[in-house]
Amino acid sequence: MPCLNEASTLKGCICEAQSAIARLGLDAEVLIADNCSTDGSPEIAAGCGARVIRVAERGYGAALIGGIHAANGKYILMGDCDGSYDFAHPDLFVEALRRGASFVVGDRFAGGIEPGAMPWSHRWGVPMLSALGRWRFQTDVRDFHCGLRGFERAFALELNLCCPGMEFATEMIARFAQKGAKIAQVPTSLRKDKRSGKPHLRTVRDGFRHLAFLCHK
Repeated sequence: MPCLNEASTLKGCICEAQSAIARLGLDAEVLIADNCSTDGSPEIAAGCGARVIRVAERGYGAALIGGIHAANGKYILMGDCDGSYDFAHPDLFVEALRRGASFVVGDRFAGGIEPGAMPWSHRWGVPMLSALGRWRFQTDVRDFHCGLRGFERAFALELNLCCPGMEFATEMIARFAQKGAKIAQVPTSLRKDKRSGKPHLRTVRDGFRHLAFLCHK
């Protein structure tokens, strides 16, 4: 989980993930890639039994890249720790990986979006950018911006992922698709962000970063 000042929601996400690990009998850990939090998030995570690494370079992609390199498992399940994703029920992701998928991405439009969980601009913007991504990278992924994903760590490391910002979400799909990876999609529910502060995502700025990647990479 990439983390930047998530003190209000972090414990709940870690506990959900730990409950899933126990229920499914997985040999797994919860890894928090902390991106210079100043609200005590690293201490909260460590107190919950998660492993914490510090990633000095700021940005969503930078935090995730740091987490991928630091992880120990064969597979990685990544997701935001703002309470918007259900870490307690990753069953479909685990099953898809066990069936041989190298990359599994959630589809929020198929899984259900809680009222207030996605602003109207994203409801039309995400499908539009996803359609462009499908054409650009010859893949059938429906939701390019779903943050809940699972993948083979070794495969991801071979891709030399490097985008530090939110466009990392698009880069992942593009690189896995270009390498001919077996990609699976699973319905994923989206809950309303449970943080009290402003979201890290900036619609216009980050939307243009995705668009720039789609146009030039």
